[in-house]
Amino acid sequence: MQRTFQSTKIACYIGYFVQAIINNLSPILFIIYSEELGVSLSAIGALILINFLSQAVVDVLSVKIVDRIGYKKIILASHVCATIGLLMLGILPLLFPEHSFPFLAIATTISAVGSGMIEVTISPIVDSIPSDRKAADMSLLHSFYCWGQMAVVALSTIFIRFFGNRFWFLLPVLWALVPLFNLFNFMSVPFMPTLKEEEKTPVKELLSSTAFRIAMVLMLCGGASEIAMSQWSSYFAETGLGVSKVTGDLLGPCMFAILMGCGRLFFGIYGHKIDLKKMMICLAVLCTVCYGITGLSKHPLVALFGCALSGLSVSLFWPGTFSIVSGLYPKGGASMFGLLAILGDIGCSAGPFLVSLISSAAQHQNAMLSDGSALKLGFSVAMIFPATVAVSLLILMTLPKKEA
Repeated sequence: MQRTFQSTKIACYIGYFVQAIINNLSPILFIIYSEELGVSLSAIGALILINFLSQAVVDVLSVKIVDRIGYKKIILASHVCATIGLLMLGILPLLFPEHSFPFLAIATTISAVGSGMIEVTISPIVDSIPSDRKAADMSLLHSFYCWGQMAVVALSTIFIRFFGNRFWFLLPVLWALVPLFNLFNFMSVPFMPTLKEEEKTPVKELLSSTAFRIAMVLMLCGGASEIAMSQWSSYFAETGLGVSKVTGDLLGPCMFAILMGCGRLFFGIYGHKIDLKKMMICLAVLCTVCYGITGLSKHPLVALFGCALSGLSVSLFWPGTFSIVSGLYPKGGASMFGLLAILGDIGCSAGPFLVSLISSAAQHQNAMLSDGSALKLGFSVAMIFPATVAVSLLILMTLPKKEA
């Protein structure tokens, strides 16, 4: 049976599902890493940093090579790394429990390499497929990251609830089946050819554009806004709000993912009727308020509500920025998406790491401060990221049309 570009889109949807597995499985296991393997709060923060910095390094390396060697080789390699990394995440700490952190770091790095390659190829693959509703297609594509995050949180939490912490190592092994399946899926789908070097908008021209530089800030702060909350919400719900792991995961990170996915799906359906920039400004203001609610509220359910609602508020930051820039530079190619992904992954590293840094510093100053209370301080400081998104979008809207 001959496969079409619709098959390619479906494989890309699953590809973002794979990236969601890589980025969101470990946060569900943070408590287990802490209690069963003795990994400290600062070391957990380092794992988050390793994950997203590794992705950023891959983004940097991919800027020049993706268009040269083609999408297919990169996307196949990404799924190989994702499969191996997830298998190692489950197996290595079990074999070396007394030295678990270095092996967690190695497994995280390998799977992150796969995630980074997915990030720099999936969006340009879908963008290259002919369509008259590219912004909506991009938002719909990115919604599958949210459905993946929701599935990872819900199914992993239910697994731990029924089988207990002892069998946590089976989770990465079982989730590794998804990238393994999609590896064979991508082998048989068609790809559009990459742009020739002389057809592409030069990187130098992109970097000299005021609008593109603002988009880089949007990616950095948008990534930080999204990941700072999603990476710490499970740990925060259990240690800071006094709720059970099942309740905390389902009402915190799971609802975060559902609302983020709904925001992207809504724009994917009705995006042609909505002013993207104005919508993103409204969501950035909402996100700032959500971080404030989560960090400052003394009532557990209100704080959990702020955590969940922030999922809706960040829904368009990443795909919206891709769509804005793709409209400005339709011949930017994979290198353009790679540059944006670099800043996005730096933000994804900086956001949660800043939260852990502020939290650890607060505990150092006050040893009696609980992990949950310390994380509240971290969330309060992280309000700076969505606030910067709002300001950057306002500046972008004031630029002359020839620059924006």
